[in-house]
Amino acid sequence: MSKRKVKDQQLTVGQCVCQVGLCHIRIRVSKSHLLELLKRTAIHGESNSVLIVGPRGAGKTMLLKSVLNELLDVKEVKSNILLVQLNGLLQTDDRIALKEITRQLNLENVVGDKVFGSFAENLAFLLEALKKGDRSSSRPVLFTLDEFDLFTHHKNQTLLYNLFDISQSAQTPVAVVGLTCRVDVLELLEKRVKSRFSHRQIQALSPMDFPQYVELVQQQLSLPQEFPDGRFAHEWNNSVKALCEDKSVEDVLRKHFNLSKDFRSLHMLLFLALSCVTPSNPTIKPSLLLEASRLCTMDCKANMLHGLSILELCLIIAMKHLNDHYQDEPFNFEMVYNEFKKFLQRKSHSVHSFEKPVVIKAFEHLQQLELIRPVDGSASRTQKEYQLMKLLLDHTQVMEALQRYPQCPTDVKQWATSAFG
Repeated sequence: MSKRKVKDQQLTVGQCVCQVGLCHIRIRVSKSHLLELLKRTAIHGESNSVLIVGPRGAGKTMLLKSVLNELLDVKEVKSNILLVQLNGLLQTDDRIALKEITRQLNLENVVGDKVFGSFAENLAFLLEALKKGDRSSSRPVLFTLDEFDLFTHHKNQTLLYNLFDISQSAQTPVAVVGLTCRVDVLELLEKRVKSRFSHRQIQALSPMDFPQYVELVQQQLSLPQEFPDGRFAHEWNNSVKALCEDKSVEDVLRKHFNLSKDFRSLHMLLFLALSCVTPSNPTIKPSLLLEASRLCTMDCKANMLHGLSILELCLIIAMKHLNDHYQDEPFNFEMVYNEFKKFLQRKSHSVHSFEKPVVIKAFEHLQQLELIRPVDGSASRTQKEYQLMKLLLDHTQVMEALQRYPQCPTDVKQWATSAFG
């Protein structure tokens, strides 16, 4: 009786909101081909090699992890297969990669002080050490190579050559799975390496259209049936459905869809909106998604302008006018200073006159912030007042920053919008 009461008991709004954050976002990806491939290695001892190719955020790593989790759930596989995970960002050459393979296979004691003539001999010895008795009873080894294209830059591609060579032989069962965002990755392989690769590829693409994208957003935000409080889940799912039908939300999602179909950018947008859900506001409102979108697409350089002094902001406006006048030709400090002085003499009532050394310091600060940069490498041979510089902001960024600048003087705004500076 007590168990039934616990099951039917309603949670507080605060408890429900906390539970919302624990419902993980899931992406459905077809994995039967990869699973069948790895099963043949793990269970039947058949060697294979395959590449998973797709843009960043398409779900390549998630696909592999999902397949490995399902594969390792099989008892006979979990106790038999050996997993080696390498990453091209970490294992920057074959020697480092070999040490990592040795460590992950727990073969440090087997290698000991043994001296090998070549990398191939060392790798072959490591694989031979995995044999239990005869060749038919060798333990299968699964190699996953993340950032696969970086391994092609290793000297002579020795690691790839030997892994693919072993995967074609009748020795230790080996499966090599590479993950890369380079669609031309096969062109990076040497002929001898390419000839030993199976040429199997799994494309992890996202061919969805916008209605499917919106449907995916609704699925990810919706709560499952097993949520602790059924009534709250029902109300939450209804609010999510209404959210996805809102016109302003549709505009936000279409903007993100057109910019990138990367699932990670979508996750960031939704998590930012979810982080604002509180017991007093227990639903995602369109305004929360609009604010999350603003944070996701925030222009970092334009935001830096909000922290500048009025003097530094005036120098940026002077550079903008110089770019407008001279069609983005490089400028130097003297040109900027003269433009700023013309503004002071003609229009300004709120900006005080500054000594030239102070203006130079403000100009140098803009360079330190990387809002401007020298044009060429002759800076050391040129007096700093005449060193040619380039503004790293466009017209739109400057004007948007001015609109949000706190308590920006009116005459400064008028100067920025003036066609003649």
